[in-house]
Order: sequence, then structure tokens, then C-alpha cells
Amino acid sequence: MVTEARPSMSDDIAYRQRRYLIMMGIRAVCFVVAVLLFVNHLGWLTAIPLVGAIAIPYFAVVFANGGREPSGNRGFRPYEPSLPARPTAPQQPGQGAADPAGAPGTDHGTPGSSGAPPHNA
Repeated sequence: MVTEARPSMSDDIAYRQRRYLIMMGIRAVCFVVAVLLFVNHLGWLTAIPLVGAIAIPYFAVVFANGGREPSGNRGFRPYEPSLPARPTAPQQPGQGAADPAGAPGTDHGTPGSSGAPPHNA
């Protein structure tokens, strides 16, 4: 079984911080471009980088807060019930042995089958 080496917690945090700072840098560039387009009276073209400057912080925070994935099995796992062990069948009398009570077809091993009340166990 091949196990994949996981980065340490500090490596993971450093990666997320780097990704957040890159996204905030892109946001700053979008904001500057939007201001330049607005100053030059380019109308609706200003909206494109402005939407980026407004939307990027949300995604940057979501990605920065999304830490490591939990370890263990992920995905579909079949249901495995926790059932008690099945009881084994009682021993049957040998072939050709006569029934002790002499009546064929009666089960004298079951409590209460001979007319006696069942025992409380």
C-alpha cells in the first residue's frame, strides 16, 4: 500500500497564506485598472475589473480558511450492520432413533410443548 506524504501543518498554513496574498494582489490590480478605466471614461468596461475587485475577497477568504482535508476514508462506504452472532441449530437425534415419548412429530425439547409451562430464563 502506497501512502502519500502529507505536508506539515506549517507548510499548509504557509501555502494558504501565499495563495491569499496572491489573490489580494490580483484584487488590487483589478481595482487600479477599474479606476484607470473610469477616469478615462470607458463606461461599461470599468465594470469588468470592478466585479473582480469586489468578488475576489470572498473567494480568497474561503480558500484561505479551507484547511487540510480530514484523513481517513472518504466517499461511499457500504452499510455494515453490527449484528449478534447467529444461534446454531440444536443437535438432531441420530437417524433411526426412536422418539423418547413415543409420539412421532412432537418436539419435547421446546419448553411448554409437553403441556408444562415454559421456564423463565
